[in-house]
Amino acid sequence: MDALLLSVLEHDPLHGYAIIEALQERSGGALNVPTGTVYPALRRLEQAGYLASEWATVGGRKRRTYRLTSSGRTALAGERSAWREFAGAIGSVLEPRVTR
Repeated sequence: MDALLLSVLEHDPLHGYAIIEALQERSGGALNVPTGTVYPALRRLEQAGYLASEWATVGGRKRRTYRLTSSGRTALAGERSAWREFAGAIGSVLEPRVTR
């Protein structure tokens, strides 16, 4: 979840509901993450220093908007590297190369 949230916030600050929408859009509708999962994760990432937030008026409503910090960018790079390694290992098992 952390990697997904950090990735969605990589280029632009977003408020919580926009983050949920971005996850759903980027996944082609496969990810429908409930607010009860997203908001605690955002708070935890903010406490870890990976996100910063501020109140902003969006569409006439006050919303907490989150943005990636430099520590968050570093964490995202690490998450992506770990994901590539994990996906490669799983791919090697699911689709082994035939050697003779």
